[in-house]
Amino acid sequence: MKQRITTDRLTLRMLRSGDLAPYLTYCASPRTGGVGGPQPEHKVCERFCAMIGQWALRGFGRLAICHDPDAPAIGHVGPMQYDGSPAEITWTLWSDTHEGRGYATEAARAVLADLFANNWRSIVAHIDTDNAKSHAVARRLGGEPTGAAPAPWMPNGIQYRFTVEGAG
Repeated sequence: MKQRITTDRLTLRMLRSGDLAPYLTYCASPRTGGVGGPQPEHKVCERFCAMIGQWALRGFGRLAICHDPDAPAIGHVGPMQYDGSPAEITWTLWSDTHEGRGYATEAARAVLADLFANNWRSIVAHIDTDNAKSHAVARRLGGEPTGAAPAPWMPNGIQYRFTVEGAG
């Protein structure tokens, strides 16, 4: 997976220390209710460091979503993988001021294209039942609900699978 991907409107780049402050703000907000939040600052710092460390452990990970390479991050996107579980793609905009513009779809589509170009055949996403906006993104990207039991860490979740054949 590339460490920098560009689209017509976005730069997806490695997370860096300057991205921690807006990520902390996001993680302290009610927006994180569907993903186990809000969480205390020390847990958020651990998660942020884990997102960066995923690259060293797996050779892939999440990227910051930015308007240009030097701009602050407005969210993150990319694959993650716990030990013993399938890789999962996630997309998150850190503020509702960036919603409704297609940024999450554009960023996730670019990451999926890069993964599939690098011999990934499929990847899943877990989306909270009540997160209608992320369900719409998943459908626009060609994701299909799998009918699998919810992940233990998201008991109200629905799993989607994205395949190279169904990429949208």
